[in-house]
Amino acid sequence: QVQLVESGGGLVQAGDSVRLSCAASGRTFSSSIMTWFRQAPGKEREFVAGMNWSGSSTTYADSVKGRFTISRDNAKNTVYLQMNSLKPEDTAVYYCAAGRGAVPSTRSTAYQYWGQGTQVTVSS
Repeated sequence: QVQLVESGGGLVQAGDSVRLSCAASGRTFSSSIMTWFRQAPGKEREFVAGMNWSGSSTTYADSVKGRFTISRDNAKNTVYLQMNSLKPEDTAVYYCAAGRGAVPSTRSTAYQYWGQGTQVTVSS
């Protein structure tokens, strides 16, 4: 069992940077695939970035490659999403999700545990 709590969202301007954090509790965090998804109003939830337990495998959505970076600190049971060069189209609720596997899946159904989400709003 893994409990996830996101933080770090807010209202920013285009071009700004924001770092999201996801604090996890539970004994299986260090062995879990950790991912970030986002959902904009009226749109389906979409994959943003994912990382395996060791950090040796990372996956990014094409829309965020080169701008977003996922990282994790297993000693702190925390996963981060550094978001740079933000655009208005990055506006969404960002969710942290955890699951099992060897490499991150881009399918939301692959993840058993979800946080409550944190809002990121990027103004133009």
